[in-house]
Amino acid sequence: MEATALPIFRDQLLDRRQKLETAAATLRGATDVTRLLQEVDAALRRMDIGTFGLCETCGDAVETDRLLADPLTRFCLDHLTITEQRALEEDLELASRIQRELLPRGEARPGGLDGPNGWEMAYHYQPLGPVSGDYCDLIQGDGGQTYFLVGDVAGHGVAAAMLMSHLSATLRTLISVGLPLSQLIERASRVFCESTLPNHYATLVCGRASASGEIEICNAGHPPPLVVRGGGRGETLRLDATGLPIGMFCSESFTSQTVRLEHGETLLLYTDGLLETRNSSGVEYGIERLAALSVAAATLDSKSTVAACLGDLASFRGAVPSTDDLTIMAVRRL
Repeated sequence: MEATALPIFRDQLLDRRQKLETAAATLRGATDVTRLLQEVDAALRRMDIGTFGLCETCGDAVETDRLLADPLTRFCLDHLTITEQRALEEDLELASRIQRELLPRGEARPGGLDGPNGWEMAYHYQPLGPVSGDYCDLIQGDGGQTYFLVGDVAGHGVAAAMLMSHLSATLRTLISVGLPLSQLIERASRVFCESTLPNHYATLVCGRASASGEIEICNAGHPPPLVVRGGGRGETLRLDATGLPIGMFCSESFTSQTVRLEHGETLLLYTDGLLETRNSSGVEYGIERLAALSVAAATLDSKSTVAACLGDLASFRGAVPSTDDLTIMAVRRL
């Protein structure tokens, strides 16, 4: 257990203990409350003697994401009872269904942005396991503007998925307020930092597209989106990060940049699950290969561009299994 996380777990347990004591005083004879109070006290004792977060059967570390979800957890995944295994499987399935409901509904031509000066957008979202730490969203704003977001929460599993859902709710709320893009990301970063553990952060690209063809982009530590130029130019423009990942510091500031897409040009966004995929020789897919593929696919619509990326990635990887979540989004000016 990381020393920096222990005070946070202790605060959670002490807060839980105070609430249970209040409940015990009100609900006389409530055996469940008494049992939970005993479990909290036992967890605090484990923290005092240095065994908190260690499996009571094998002594190995309990998975961090499970401790985040329930600091009373005492056993690692390998030593759960049959009942606990079944309950965990049900929780994972529910979490997976909730996460799928947060995704945009297929390809989108958002209201107000369709037609000759509009946009078309497509995406592919592929969790490594039942749930994902990747973030993908399309949100209709005021004045005919559309926000598109791709991000990646540090870590994997349930904890990353929970933080992704938290990030989604925060950004959707802030977008509805109509803040300037840099202030939007700044406030989202502060909320994320103040409500998570110190070692949790997320890389994020947030873009705002208007009917004029302009896209304002804020890149918080994320792999650079590619602007795929048309008109036979055969080139890409990388939009590098203009700030650190969100949640890394509570007082971060961010800047944005604006790029104009001509008709038929595409903005390609992705998570590091694409660039860091390795083949059987241990070679990474990399941004150079992605840029070359993007140029070759410059005349394709957004859905076909995403399909071309997936096809090339599968050809490159061969029989090597995936090791990370994967998200790809194409935003094309009609």
